[in-house]
Amino acid sequence: MRVSSLFMPTQREVPADAEIISHQLMLRAGLMRKVASGIYSFLPMGYRAFRKVENIVREEMDRAGAQELIMPAVLPAEVYMASGRWDKFGPEMFRLQDRSGRSFCLGPTHEEPFTEAVRDNVRSYRQLPITLYQIQHKYRDEKRPRFGVMRAREFVMKDAYSFDADEQGLDRSYQAMYEAYCRIFDRCGLDYILVHADSGAMGGSGSQEFMVKSDVGEDAIAYCPVCEYAANEEKAPCPEVAPFDGETEAVEKIHTPNFRTIEELMAFLGLPPTEFAKTLLYDIDGKIVAVMVRGDREVNDVKLKNLFDATEVVLAGPADVERVTGAAVGFAGPVGLAEPIPVIADHEIVAMGNFVVGANETDYHLKNINIGCDFQPTQVADVRSAVEGDPCPSCGKPLAMCRGIEVGHIFKLGTKYSEALGCNYLNSDGEEKPMIMGCYGIGVGRTLAAIIEQHYDKDGIIWPISVAPYQVIIVPTNSTDGMINTMASEIHDRLAKSGVEVLLDDRDERPGVKFKDADLIGIPLRVTVGRKAAEGKVEFKHRIGGEVTELTPDEAIAEVLRMIGR
Repeated sequence: MRVSSLFMPTQREVPADAEIISHQLMLRAGLMRKVASGIYSFLPMGYRAFRKVENIVREEMDRAGAQELIMPAVLPAEVYMASGRWDKFGPEMFRLQDRSGRSFCLGPTHEEPFTEAVRDNVRSYRQLPITLYQIQHKYRDEKRPRFGVMRAREFVMKDAYSFDADEQGLDRSYQAMYEAYCRIFDRCGLDYILVHADSGAMGGSGSQEFMVKSDVGEDAIAYCPVCEYAANEEKAPCPEVAPFDGETEAVEKIHTPNFRTIEELMAFLGLPPTEFAKTLLYDIDGKIVAVMVRGDREVNDVKLKNLFDATEVVLAGPADVERVTGAAVGFAGPVGLAEPIPVIADHEIVAMGNFVVGANETDYHLKNINIGCDFQPTQVADVRSAVEGDPCPSCGKPLAMCRGIEVGHIFKLGTKYSEALGCNYLNSDGEEKPMIMGCYGIGVGRTLAAIIEQHYDKDGIIWPISVAPYQVIIVPTNSTDGMINTMASEIHDRLAKSGVEVLLDDRDERPGVKFKDADLIGIPLRVTVGRKAAEGKVEFKHRIGGEVTELTPDEAIAEVLRMIGR
């Protein structure tokens, strides 16, 4: 392929709305373009890399015995209503109606259609196990699309679903998918870890995420350096603690004018954050609930959502806060609420004594508050996010924290969908039983972005050869020199005939421009044909490290073939 014919609109400047490296480089390297918030087109270079990831996924799924099919993206509401997820998905689901008024959605995920397909075509245990998959567009109306294809409203996912006769069969199917995922991410050149995760809207008995370590990852990971336990922050359990058994002191009402935050109160009262209990008001499916955590902790919205089996959890608005507390925002507390509402206290609140809370009166706080004496929470539960130093739930050693990008997620669904949709089989005794299901997803575009997050330098992308849009680029330094151009074309043609994916930068540009573009788009191998062409020499360079070696054209071709495994 000649670069002069390539649709590759590279950019020198960093796009203003691109926050992370992968988003910046995918736009600058001309891999994709923004159509709308959270919606992107893949351009030729980006789509070639995208298809490389897709093909790796397909090869490993086929190797694991899964069978590929394709489902529609426009799906009827009835099947999601039957499973209970038409409402469970909440505002993230794109909903529409046809001209007859029948309700549909743009598929956010496909457990229900796959379950229906198997239900209608598999009857006997002799037809099990079976694993089906597709690579297809998904649609979720994200509240805050960000980071390019990391958090998009339209994206491509490989979703697979296994159907087994019993739990032992599910274990085998799950293990086969686990091993396939490891091979996929290994082939993509990713450094990843496996973590315990929340099953979210998918449901089921348990799940694990494949996380790519990255400082820009949206997910916080709690992991144990000793026993290798790892869990998503939303899944990592926080320990129960012994209740406070010290002496209680008399309650004091303190004037705290305009001091709404823990930091302001710490400075004003001269107390550490461990002496404060934050009371946050949440709107949980339209119901206002107070949630208490220690002053230096954060409420975990996913844990809170799971506690109430809720569809939507958001912080209450100022009007609701003022109505329920009788005070301005920033002065909420569990004592003397203007309206009776549930009060959820995190486990750590039980261990606190004589602590500070909002007084439910503007510009005032209460000191020396104690559970049992001054208020009684409706429920005590684990509702905070894990932090570094929390005890590992497996071995008890201190946990460490890092950030990660979720690229794959595997679930044990059990009978959640098969029971709801009547997906049954007849066992060897002729008894009807629900099939045992698993679900396995990989975000193809997100995996591509994660690769860039782990493979780049100041000059641009450094693609692993396995996913590079082209494996090698030939750069003639002088477009008017016949010998240089002839040698460059010959090397290009010989590599192409050998099945190598090769670019020839035949543009009438300065060598520096060509080198910058080659580095920006991340082509792994570069052969430069320049002033030593008359001596039968070219320069060979690997994108990693940048060391330049002088070789003959034959040697350069042989080295390219060796490095790409041909």
